Amino acid sequence: MAEKKNYDLRSTLARLKELDGQYIETNEEVNPEAELSGVYRYVGAGGTVKRPTREGPAMMFNNVKGFHGTRVLIGLLASRKRVAAMLETEPEKLGKLLNEAVSTPITPVTVPREQAPAQEVVHPATDPGFDVRKLVPAPTNTPEDAGPYITLGMVYGNDPETGESDVTIHRLCLQSKDEISMYIVPGARHLGAFYQKYEAMDKPMPVTVSIGVDPAIEIGSCFEPPTTPLGYDELGVAGAIRKQPVELVQALTVEQKGIANAEWIIEGELLPNYRVVEDQNTNTGKAMPEFPGYTGGAQSAVPVIKVKAVTHRRDNPIMQTVIGPSEEHVSMVGIPTEASIMQLVERAMPGKVINVYAHSSGGGKYIAVIQIKKAVPSDEGKQRQAALLAFSAFSELKHIILVDEDVDIFDTNDVLWAMTTRFEADKDIITIPAIRCHPLDPSQKREYTGYHDNGLACKTIFDCTVPFELKSSFQRAAFLEVKNWERFVK
Repeated sequence: MAEKKNYDLRSTLARLKELDGQYIETNEEVNPEAELSGVYRYVGAGGTVKRPTREGPAMMFNNVKGFHGTRVLIGLLASRKRVAAMLETEPEKLGKLLNEAVSTPITPVTVPREQAPAQEVVHPATDPGFDVRKLVPAPTNTPEDAGPYITLGMVYGNDPETGESDVTIHRLCLQSKDEISMYIVPGARHLGAFYQKYEAMDKPMPVTVSIGVDPAIEIGSCFEPPTTPLGYDELGVAGAIRKQPVELVQALTVEQKGIANAEWIIEGELLPNYRVVEDQNTNTGKAMPEFPGYTGGAQSAVPVIKVKAVTHRRDNPIMQTVIGPSEEHVSMVGIPTEASIMQLVERAMPGKVINVYAHSSGGGKYIAVIQIKKAVPSDEGKQRQAALLAFSAFSELKHIILVDEDVDIFDTNDVLWAMTTRFEADKDIITIPAIRCHPLDPSQKREYTGYHDNGLACKTIFDCTVPFELKSSFQRAAFLEVKNWERFVK
């Protein structure tokens, strides 16, 4: 039997510290209310964050105002190169790694409390003076936000009928001393389906929120149907990546499990038939910055987790957070998107798709660049079939750009070169109007589109591939392949 390895947030950070330019920390006091995220915008947020921003290192804030003895980590996943290093692969192979992992999951196991550092310190909600807002250093991203948000909490719950489990990331706003609102995108999350069943029975749904975990868990949790159908526990994806099961521990106050080596676990119950206004404490009309680069509107009625306890590690527990529009979101949702597209297209059209990139400008959800191989004349047209399959594999995709095998899909300049020299709009654009997409894109509002509902889009395929019979006329300039060219620049 292979020796068990330690895969948690702290071991990940230890490895990052050995890599140049991938991790920094500061002892300067920082205010978690807008300042912390404002600082990291300049350091390394990237993604669809308003410029100026850039790709940079993960950053640890060791001195968080009002939260002595805790730390806040931001940007861990805000670099494809860094994610690849943490998952022990190459950046261009991440989608393929996730595709293999989701197909061969390893079921999580439960360990005793003695083996769960996440429960070293316990704060029951029955304690005098208990206040989750004073315990958990959740940042407020902007001055307009509805409140402090837990943005990287792994919410774990069960189907009340089958007992099947699911883990999902939701936006969680600290509303009061023992209440956390939880926004569930309608029809898009397994936990939402479980919650509907609990509500129908008028019963609370026991949940845990694990914060500060192995990045393999964070990325694996972002798969969606149809790749992971209802009842598929995405913790199995992380198990497959690490080649060993994720370890869970029984919660102390609710009938649920949390991630044993997390930094924090919040235990609670998602209350049935009870809602609050998301921005009830600020009345700004805003929630928090979301992945398209805009601040999401506050929801008028969101479900609530009634907190029963907060547990955490003893030694300076780490609160991990993400800026919604940052490159970190691109990594979390984009890499599973790539895997989902590859999986579905490969089943229908083996060998035709070489690779997929869920582009940063779409937040990892809205735009995909698909690299296609046309080997024989009958392959012409299959590239567009592949795009249609991709829309089915990931329903929130809005735009797909198709390119040939000689184009680097991870280099936007190369993709735009293909669009410039291998694309004519009157021949190579395929539009599919009024298709369900995603409600956080402001251009998908009824007032903009004229469609019957928000979240409907005109999905578009940009076919930037060369027609097979013309491939000989589109050969790129053939430079000499020089071996060991690096010796000239030493």
